[in-house]
Formats: sequence, structure tokens, C-alpha cells
Amino acid sequence: MASDDPFLGYLLVPLFCLNFALFPQCVSDPNGPLYNGGIIKNSEFNDSLKDWLVPPGVEANVSSSQSGNKFAASHSNGTKPSRSVFQKIQLRSNNHYALSGTTITHKDYSILNGYIHAVVVTFFVVRVDVHVCAAWLQVPNKEVVVKATVKTPNGEFLVAGAVLVTPGCWTMLKGGMTSESSGPGELSFEVEYVDDVVDIMLDSVSLQPFTFEEWSAQRNLSTEKARKSTVKVVTKGADGKPLANATVNMALSKPSFPFGNAMTKEILDIPAYEQWFTSRFTVATFENEMKWYSTEWSPAHEDYAVPDAMLALAARHGITVRGHNVFWDDAKSQMEWVKPMDPGRLAAAVQRRLRSVVTRYAGKVIAWDVVNENLHYDFFETKLGPDASPRIYQQVGRLDKTAVLFMNEFNVLEQPGDTDAVPTKYAAKMAQIRAFAGNAGLRLAVGLESHFSAPPNIPYMRAALDTLGQLGVPIWLTEVDVASGPMQAAYLEEVLREGYAHPSVQGIVMWAAWHASGCYVMCLTDDNFRNLPVGDVVDKLIAEWRTHTKAVTTDADGVVQVDLVHGEYNFTVIHPSLKEPAVHPVTVDTSSLAPGKTIDIKA
Repeated sequence: MASDDPFLGYLLVPLFCLNFALFPQCVSDPNGPLYNGGIIKNSEFNDSLKDWLVPPGVEANVSSSQSGNKFAASHSNGTKPSRSVFQKIQLRSNNHYALSGTTITHKDYSILNGYIHAVVVTFFVVRVDVHVCAAWLQVPNKEVVVKATVKTPNGEFLVAGAVLVTPGCWTMLKGGMTSESSGPGELSFEVEYVDDVVDIMLDSVSLQPFTFEEWSAQRNLSTEKARKSTVKVVTKGADGKPLANATVNMALSKPSFPFGNAMTKEILDIPAYEQWFTSRFTVATFENEMKWYSTEWSPAHEDYAVPDAMLALAARHGITVRGHNVFWDDAKSQMEWVKPMDPGRLAAAVQRRLRSVVTRYAGKVIAWDVVNENLHYDFFETKLGPDASPRIYQQVGRLDKTAVLFMNEFNVLEQPGDTDAVPTKYAAKMAQIRAFAGNAGLRLAVGLESHFSAPPNIPYMRAALDTLGQLGVPIWLTEVDVASGPMQAAYLEEVLREGYAHPSVQGIVMWAAWHASGCYVMCLTDDNFRNLPVGDVVDKLIAEWRTHTKAVTTDADGVVQVDLVHGEYNFTVIHPSLKEPAVHPVTVDTSSLAPGKTIDIKA
């Protein structure tokens, strides 16, 4: 299963441990370490605990499974958080470290995989036995979160990844980090704080460094593979004979990859805003205008005039719209008349809101953020029961059968240290929604808000996308922004390039809506709609992602092959035998790569 490719994130993920239909899936033994462990010594513990260190208050030894697989077992003597053995490593500045590995609980196995900015690391935490106080217990029905932490040469502790470990399963953790300085560091694993003491077993640890140049080179290859296809064009005249040496001009009318921005109601009254926005983006999300508190601030007094007008404006320009949102699970976002409702009254209000907004915009929006941020918050679950989210998803799916239903959440992609939002917890929540009776056929999708601090953790971003990509549903980056600072534009470019390059990502929307009073975090323009540096980055990428060959010439058989970015084109064939150029609409997508697939143009 191991690959020597330095960027397995795009090319190889161990599917046996990332099948989220039954997530996490159990295996009998962990996979071997990638890159023979990379810079990690004695990564499979075949030489006992040589090159590994034991933290104070921890007892550790090497044990074997029934199959003979060796692993390190660490037990904390009442100290918290529970920690594993650790290893001193040598880090280099300006390198990405990619981390991956496996954990297991009690007698069975689960998998942990991590990914670090500029180095690939694989490790396997063999199992997690929980002990309450001084009593030794076998694995209870309790999940824990295990974090991979890197101590950098400057003494900073960086969380490189975290995973939800389910008793009885190996659980793969993928993570990552970037080293900004050179010198000695440490790689360790610990359990997120719980009341119990947890034993951690570790195996197959791998850490492999890559330069920024290597990282970017692989990203560029992935972009070419994910966003372009080689098409075979066959041209023939009216008589069916090949048009040899014909000129074929190709004009891209609309790229297929949705790239957009948040939109605000100010666009309705400012022509310059409308022109700037609609000349760039193909998809929009209304920042607040479709939310419950915007359409029904007072009970039973609904007003959809603003989102109606915004939707009409978008439609005039061929811009699709994401419905944001049906509900928001944050108690602070609820209107004052909603907060004190008892369950019965709230359930009735939820039904009115749901039927009102979804029915009104069914078929007019391409997606819904259904219960926004329901990993971090639980207003509706607290009031209406643990199945509140699955029930709401079901009803939205019944009312709008064409829209994709997103689970929109923050910090899943951008903050490995937020243990409320690790990718495995996200997958478990989506599994809960899917498993609810009647929800098997829902068109679910992953919505990753992507509010990045500076600098963004690009290796972890790739790792999280790898993990969530195994869900087999569309992934969108839905609210992209980067914290302000002198490197904001450069960091935004890195984030957008990383998202665009990943084959599982099917759309990107930025959270950079313009307001006269200022932007949320990131402004693309000034108040006169002249680009700021981040706006220049956006324009540069839009132009780059639309760049394609403009004209080709057919061979003696009237055939030519050309690499084209996915999208809708007008192909114009020019040939001396034709009275006038022949224009044909053509769609280029992944199906263009199918064996024997050709674009036949008969002039």
C-alpha cells in the first residue's frame, strides 16, 4: 500500500482505512511506514524503543499483536494529558512536513494519519485503553481525540493533526505543518484532555520533508490532471471527408469550475459594484440576506424583497447562487423571539421557516447550507433533540430535490488544533445525518468555510482534503478568507491554489463581500472598486485558470489533439472548402478523457 511518491495526498490514500461509509473501518494490523519512516528512526519499533524517548510520568514498552506486528505501548501514570513516546527530529526551515499514521483502541485496531507542512509523516497509534482513576478497564464505549504535536526549534508547539479514535478500530490521522526555522524538534502524540487516563500505542511512524518547490511542482501536476483534459477533435466537411489543415479556434465561454465570492445587498444600488462582481465570478453566496434573522426579524413578518432582488441580479448575469443558510446552529445567531421558545413552539417555527425559504428558492439555488456549523454548535439539538439536524436535512431534501445539501463548518480545514472539528468528527457527523431513516439518498456535500489565520497551514489543508475526499461527495471551500497582514495576498494565493489543485474540490467561494463600513476580514477592493493586492491575486488566478490554447491546425486526417481547461467552448472551424466558418458549442470535462472519446465537428 505504501507509495514512494512524495505527495501521496493527491495520488494514494489507503482506502481500506478511509472508507467513511463505515467510518472508521477496522483492520487487523497497521500499514507499513511510508518512505521507510523518512527521517524517523526505528519507525516500526523492531529495535525495541531505540531512538525513542519516554516522557516523565509515562511507562512504555514494545508489544506485539497476534500477527507479530510490533508497536510501542505508552501508559500515563495518572498524568494528563496522556502522552506517547516521542522522538527528537531535525527540522529544516522552509520545508513542508506531511504526517500520516494509525491509532487503535484496546484489542482491535484503528488508523491515525498525519500530514505536516513540507514533510510526510506516517505513524500508527496501536491502541487506546482507557483507565478510570486507578481501576484498569478494557475499552469503554468512549471516543477520544489523539493529536500529533511538533515542537519546533524555537520552542513553539504546533498541532500537526488530530483524529477521533473510536474504540475497536485503527484510525488514520493525516496532518501537516511548516517549519519556519532549522534545528532540533520533537514529534509526539497525546490525547486531548479527558477525565480518564488513556494508553496510546504507536507504530509505523514516518516523517518525510519536501521543499516548497517540490510541493508546488506536485500541486501544479495535480491541477493539470484535475482541471484539464486532452481532447481529440475530428473535423469533416459536409461530404464527410476530413478537413485537412483546417484551423480550429477555441473560445472559452464559461469555465466549469465554480469560483465566486460572497455578495451583499449593496450590489443592488451600486453599478460599479455590480460590474466588478459580475465580470469575475460564476457563483455567489449571499452573506446574510437569506438567513433567518434577515427574512423574519419579527415573528410571522417575512420579507424576502432583498434576497429576491439579489437572486434576480445574479440570474441576469448567469451567476449561480448557494442558499445560505436554512438554519444556523449557533445560539447567538437566533433572534430574541426564538431563543426562549419551548420545544413545541420552536419546532413549529422551524417548520414555518423551512417550508418558507426552501420552497421559495427551490430550483433557483444550486445548494443549501442546511444547519450551519452544527459541529461547533447545537442550539437546535439542545432544544429539539439529537436528531434535529438529520430531520432538517431530510425535509430540505424533500422540498428541493435539485439542490446539493451542504454541511458547512469552520476550522475543519484551517485549524488542526480545533478538536471539535477534526475531519474524522466531521465525517462522523455526516454519517449520522446519512444514517437517519430516509436519508440514504440525500445529495450531501462537504462545505469547508476556510477562514485561515496567517500563515495558513497548507500541508494540513491538503491532508484534511485527502481525508474528507474519501467520503465520495462534493467538497467546496465555501467562505475563504485569510487574516490581514503584510503576507495576506501571498497566503490567499497559496490557499486558493491548494484548493483548486485538489481533485475532490468542486468549487470555491471567498468570504470577501464589500461593505461601505468595511469587510468581514478580507477586502478585495477599495471603496471605488479598484483592486487591492488580494484582488489582484484573484484576478491573476481567474485569468490563469481560464488560459487555454486558442487555435490549432488539423492534420491530413482532419484530426488534432489539444489540452483544454474544463468548460464550455465555441469551436470555430475555418477551411478553404467552407463558405463561412463553422461554429460549434463544445463542453470539455472529465468525460473527454474516456477511451475513444472524440469531438466530432461536421462543417
